[in-house]
Amino acid sequence: MTPQELLGRVVALVPEATALPLVEMRGQAVVTLPRERLVDALRAWRDDADTCFEQLSDVTAVDYLGRAPRFEVVYQLNSLARRHRLRVKVAVEEADAVVPSAVPVWASALWAEREVFDLMGIRFAGHPDLRRILMYAGFEGHPLRKDYPLMRRQPLVPERDPIADPWFPPTGGPR
Repeated sequence: MTPQELLGRVVALVPEATALPLVEMRGQAVVTLPRERLVDALRAWRDDADTCFEQLSDVTAVDYLGRAPRFEVVYQLNSLARRHRLRVKVAVEEADAVVPSAVPVWASALWAEREVFDLMGIRFAGHPDLRRILMYAGFEGHPLRKDYPLMRRQPLVPERDPIADPWFPPTGGPR
């Protein structure tokens, strides 16, 4: 299936999806979606026999400081069986930076969404464990936002004894 045929099928399954021109995207199939339709669209594209997107390879975000909407959450979908890819973009306003979680569709979204939350500050509604993954719990701000001050000083992390205060729960031990 060519990228143009793929875009036709994707838009036929989810009419709210808007296909972006292939010329601008170097021949890649790219669509934009309203965030309200995200989970239904991802599920439809995963379950359709023609698109068959069985893999979510990445979730990331882009900060367009000074533009409205400021953020885009970007999903990279792969079909190993059909050998094609799709990039899905969802525009997100800064004042309401919340997107539905893709974890119910693909479990691989669990860590990627946590990374986007940690570094960009975009929340994922319905995420089962939305907490920082790269920065420590007391870190202030989101370091990949374009308006994050480069020379900002962060609160110091108090020293801890790893024996008396382990990272893992004392009853369960590391897994």
